[in-house]
Amino acid sequence: MAHADGGTAPLLRSCAAPSPRRNMFAFLCATLASMTTILMAYNLSLMSGAELFIREDLGLSDTQTELLVGCINVYMLVSVVAAGWAGDLLGRRATLVLANALLMAGALGMALGRSYAALMAALFVTSLGCGFVRVVAPVYNAEISPASSRGVLSALLDMFVNLGILLGYVSSYAFFCMPVHLGWRVMYAVGVLPPMLLAAAVLAVPESPQWLAMRGRHGEAHAVLLRTSDTPAEAGRRLEEIKQAAAKAPHTAGDGESGGVWSELIVRPSASVRRVLVCVVGLQFFVHAVGTEAVLMYSPLVFRNAGMATNGAALGATVAVGAVKTCFVLVATLLSDRACRRPLLLTSAAGVAAALVSIALTLRASVPAASSSSQLACVASVLAFVAAFSVGLGPMIATYTVEILPIRLRAQGSSLGMVVNRATSALVGMTFISLASWITMAGCFFLYAGAAVAACVFVYLRVPEPRGHGRLVRQVTDGRLCMYLGQ
Repeated sequence: MAHADGGTAPLLRSCAAPSPRRNMFAFLCATLASMTTILMAYNLSLMSGAELFIREDLGLSDTQTELLVGCINVYMLVSVVAAGWAGDLLGRRATLVLANALLMAGALGMALGRSYAALMAALFVTSLGCGFVRVVAPVYNAEISPASSRGVLSALLDMFVNLGILLGYVSSYAFFCMPVHLGWRVMYAVGVLPPMLLAAAVLAVPESPQWLAMRGRHGEAHAVLLRTSDTPAEAGRRLEEIKQAAAKAPHTAGDGESGGVWSELIVRPSASVRRVLVCVVGLQFFVHAVGTEAVLMYSPLVFRNAGMATNGAALGATVAVGAVKTCFVLVATLLSDRACRRPLLLTSAAGVAAALVSIALTLRASVPAASSSSQLACVASVLAFVAAFSVGLGPMIATYTVEILPIRLRAQGSSLGMVVNRATSALVGMTFISLASWITMAGCFFLYAGAAVAACVFVYLRVPEPRGHGRLVRQVTDGRLCMYLGQ
C-alpha cells in the first residue's frame, strides 16, 4: 500500500519493539479524562446488588426488575447517537463536563426516588451521561495520546471503568446490612459528589488537538501536540496528518454539521470504510453477546442459583469478581502496547467461551442445597470469565474502534459502534431472567458460549491488525486506512 509521498508501506512489522519514553503530560490528560468513567461504571454496576433490595423495597416483579436493570442501556441509545454530534460541536472536553453533570443529577435522583417511575426517570438522566462518556472519552484519549503509548493510555479508560465496577460491588456489599428501604439509597447517594470534582479536573486539561484543528485553530492544536507528543517532529507530523484528514471533509470540519459524515458512513461508504464498519459493528456486538451483562449485572443472582444461601455471601463473591476483573485489566494495560491487538482478541474470546461452558456446567450440577465445592466451582468459573474477558474483549474493543476509524469519521463512527454495543447489552440485560426461566440459567450460559465461539471465528476471519508493532502506527492517507491482515 502506497504512502502519500509515493513510498511503499511495509505490510508486516514486528510486534516487538523497544518502548520509547512516555509523555507524562499526555498520561495526565488521559488519566483525568478516563476518571470520568468511574461514576458511570459505579452507577451501572451498583444495580447488580441494589436490585435485590429495590425489588423487595418497592415490591417489583421479575419483569419490572429486568426493565430496571436493562433500561439504562436502551436509554443510552439516545445519548450515544447524540454524543458524536455533541463531541464535534461542543468539543471533547466540554462534552465530558456535561456528562459528569448528568451523572451527578442521575445519582441524586436515584437516591431520592420514591417510586418505580421516579427510578426509571433518574436512570434516563444517568444514561445520558453514561452515553456521552462511553463515546467521547475513548475518542479524547486516542486523540491526545502519542502513537508510542496510545494503547496504554487508551486502556486507562477500561481500567477506570473496572475500578468503578469494583467500587459499585464493594458499595453493595458494604451497605447490604442496612435497612432495605435505606441501604440502596445510600449506595447511590455516595455517587453524588465525585462528578463535580471530576468535572473541575477535566476543565484543567487541554482540548483535543484534532477538534481544534478541525475548527481551523491550528496554532492551538500545534501547541497541544507539542506538549503531548514524544518529540517536536512527531507533533508536526501529527498536525499535518490531522490537516490532511480534515481537508478531505471540509463540510464537516468547521461548522459542526455531521450530515456528510453520516452519509459517508452509512449511505455511500467506500470499500475501505465499509470494511472498517464491519469490524467496528461486529466487535461491539460480540463484546456483549457473550453474556457480559448477565455476569456483571446478575452475578449475585447467579451465585444464589449456584446454591449460596444468603445475599451477603452472593454479594461477597461479586466483590471478588470485580477485584479479579480490575486486576486483569491492569494486565491488559501492560500488554496493550507490547502485544498485537488481534492475538489478544482471539485469546480472550477463546478463554471466554471455555469459561462460559464451565459456568453452565457448574450451574447444571448445582441444586438449592449444593455443596460448597460446587459453589466454589461456579465462582471460579465466573472469575475465569472476567479474567479472560478483561485481557482482550473488554479493554481492546474501544481502543481498536478508535484506532481503525479515520479521523473525520471517528466521533460518529464511535457513536454508531456504541449504539450496537448498548443495544446488545440491553437485549442481554432485559432478557436474562425470563430466558433463564425458559431454558434454565445453565442454558443461558451455553447460549452465550456459542456467541463466544462465533466471536472467535469473526475475529479470525474479519478483524485485521492495525498497521504497526502492537502500538498504533496508523496513517490515514488520501482517505484510506492503511492496515494489514496480520495473518
